[in-house]
Amino acid sequence: MGQKINPLGFRLGTTQGHHSLWFSKPKNYSEGLQEDQKIRDCIKNYVQKNMRTSSGVEGIARIEIQKRIDLIQVIIFMGFPKLLIESRPRGIEELQMTLQKEFNCVNRKLNIAVTRIGKPYGNPNILAEFIAGQLKNRVSFRKAMKKAIELTEQADTKGIQIQIAGRIDGKEIARVEWIREGRVPLQTIRAKIDYCSYTVRTIYGVLGIKIWIFIDEE
Repeated sequence: MGQKINPLGFRLGTTQGHHSLWFSKPKNYSEGLQEDQKIRDCIKNYVQKNMRTSSGVEGIARIEIQKRIDLIQVIIFMGFPKLLIESRPRGIEELQMTLQKEFNCVNRKLNIAVTRIGKPYGNPNILAEFIAGQLKNRVSFRKAMKKAIELTEQADTKGIQIQIAGRIDGKEIARVEWIREGRVPLQTIRAKIDYCSYTVRTIYGVLGIKIWIFIDEE
């Protein structure tokens, strides 16, 4: 069997940057990591609750966290920030208040910025959410995959691979189905590949979605 490595971790330092930027002493490192994870979960939950979307796509591509001694800067990269701002005009301030209460930052200021990404469907997280929404509505998995590939073609990417595993279409035996369009050179470190794995809970059970998008070569 070919051993698979996470494409993002494999390319750290060449085409891929870190999503959290901070320094800490070794003994405080684990606390910092857990804090980052909590911040990300808290933001995702807030967006899920307060965004009324028809397609079920929250549109968070990634959340970057930069920490200084007196400041935590959180940058949310979203595909459709308008939806969040329209449904809650003061949403970002509310979110900031919620996070500050949660982490009782007495001596640290928490700052949240929302950035829009240019081509939302060129991002694997947003695509995975789209496919998950389709699968929950019992659309056949092949149709959902084809539609996702059509959406990425508009975002002019060079290649995409989508894999769905689990009890697809409610079959009793779990299986893995995948589809590839264009080229996805996973072995080439120069190639900028965006990847995401996403779990979706359907009425038949849990399905796993993995998406690799080949953006370009440097």
